[in-house]
Amino acid sequence: MRPDHRGFSLIELLIVVAIILIIAAIAIPNFMRSRMAANQASAIQSMRVISTAQVTYASTYGGGYSAALSELGPPPAGVPPSSSAAGLIDETMATGVKSGYSFLYSPTLQDTTGRYNGYNVQANPTTPGQSGTTYYFTDQSHVIRANPTGPAGASDTPVAQ
Repeated sequence: MRPDHRGFSLIELLIVVAIILIIAAIAIPNFMRSRMAANQASAIQSMRVISTAQVTYASTYGGGYSAALSELGPPPAGVPPSSSAAGLIDETMATGVKSGYSFLYSPTLQDTTGRYNGYNVQANPTTPGQSGTTYYFTDQSHVIRANPTGPAGASDTPVAQ
């Protein structure tokens, strides 16, 4: 080998690659946990937004709660808000899927006029264990409840407010 050649030896390159792999092995699980925590925080916030939108919808249109989550979504461009497109939640949330969670909305009919006086919303991870680990529930009481093992319901533990 001539002393005037410059560059890295194979051993030096292997050591650098090994160090990068070690750092990646440590960082990737932490990144995944951070992403799941962010998705879960987003799901809780989305549940709060849905509850607030339902109260606004009921007081604005006077016919109880909405029949579907899409009724809380934005109206088409240039069209004023109405009971079928109130503009109270964003377009993404109105589809029922946001930040790794799917939102299942079901109104409850409680009177003879066809007025919905209650509702249930469940937020379930789209890929349990990857997009989130906790399931959430809320209803017209506006208390958000959580269950770490399966779909949450009205009897589960409330989330700290």
